[in-house]
Amino acid sequence: MQQAKAVAKTVRIAPRKARLVVDLIRGKQVGEAIAILKHTNRAASPIVEKLIYSAVANAEHNYEMDTDSLIVSEVYVNEGVTLKRFRPRAQGRATAINKRTSHITVVVTEQKEG
Repeated sequence: MQQAKAVAKTVRIAPRKARLVVDLIRGKQVGEAIAILKHTNRAASPIVEKLIYSAVANAEHNYEMDTDSLIVSEVYVNEGVTLKRFRPRAQGRATAINKRTSHITVVVTEQKEG
């Protein structure tokens, strides 16, 4: 079975927050997934939506798949590099702030007929 994928690397959003969004669309048809993302009020929603459009474009251009029968077969978020920053605190101390990044992957496949 042919599949097309799109990957967004080092996206400045915490993986834990991005996973909440990708869990909503796993296994859905592409049109339905985009509709869900358009109505989800989360920072990761437009990023994942753009990634789905990219995966669909890859499927159409590289593998000549039918865009109407595509489903989001796999979608996952891995942890990227963490930007380490420090914030001054009381009595001359400093505390670490971890600015986490994500690698988001979307895989689309053609739905089986029948």
